[in-house]
Amino acid sequence: MSASSLPPAIFLMGPTASGKTALAVSLVGHYPLEIISVDSALVYRGMDIGTAKPDAATLALAPHHLLDIRDPTESYSAAAFCDDAGRLMADIVARGKVPFLVGGTMLYFRALLQGLDDLPRADPALRKRLEADAASRGWPALHADLARVDPVTAARLAPNDSQRIGRALEVFQLSGTPMSDLHDKSQSTLPYRVLQLALVPSDRTVLHQRIAARFDAMLAEGLLDEVETLRRTSALTPDLPAMRAVGYRQAWACLDGEIDLAALREQGIAATRQLAKRQLTWLRSWPDAVVLDSLAEGVDAQARARVKAHLQPE
Repeated sequence: MSASSLPPAIFLMGPTASGKTALAVSLVGHYPLEIISVDSALVYRGMDIGTAKPDAATLALAPHHLLDIRDPTESYSAAAFCDDAGRLMADIVARGKVPFLVGGTMLYFRALLQGLDDLPRADPALRKRLEADAASRGWPALHADLARVDPVTAARLAPNDSQRIGRALEVFQLSGTPMSDLHDKSQSTLPYRVLQLALVPSDRTVLHQRIAARFDAMLAEGLLDEVETLRRTSALTPDLPAMRAVGYRQAWACLDGEIDLAALREQGIAATRQLAKRQLTWLRSWPDAVVLDSLAEGVDAQARARVKAHLQPE
């Protein structure tokens, strides 16, 4: 089958607080699109405030798939996302609509586009040794180790991103090959003609202002109460993937008395800015992305024109 005869799909990628949801809702109002969320935190039930989950009014205008499909005590992986998204995309096309994948979890987008990598399975004994090394030297030192053997992966990770640094070092030590090289060998299996829109702000300062304002709004809306309720009603621990999400791990530390409210705000905003920086790093080297300035007055019209051309090719 030629590429031109494949059914269309659309990706809308971008850093946190760049306006993806608002643009997505606008596009759904103009074209027969159906949204699939591409977000590793929005999958969790009861995590609404800290994830900026779309509210009921937004979901009434533009329903989203893959929200609230896991309890916070459960894990969710790129493999699970690919299975879920693949099934949903086929269902959406069968109903005569267009899959519209929206979010900021770039690993999920890459896995869907390029296929899952043949990475070695986790080795608990090796992971314990790495964690002991980190306890002694600090995660930034292990990040420096990673930069020497896999600079491409290290460039995408914050120096304290313990989960991903540990996994990348584990992959290298088990396989002798940088994780980035293994990623490059993966093959695309996505049977769609994909338009990839990247919503990127032209002014990083404005993005940082939006991040701070949104985090303040989350605190005002009751982020601490949300985390306290989750702790009280489920068997959560701080090392679970759900509680490692930005904002939640800082709220957990505050509830444990490790930091005060001012530090929660400062650390939460800083962690969100680091997340946005990692997302932008992914997007800078993303192949075939159509970059739209999220701060431009005409960004909606530009996006509509791109989508229209994609859905109605000459």
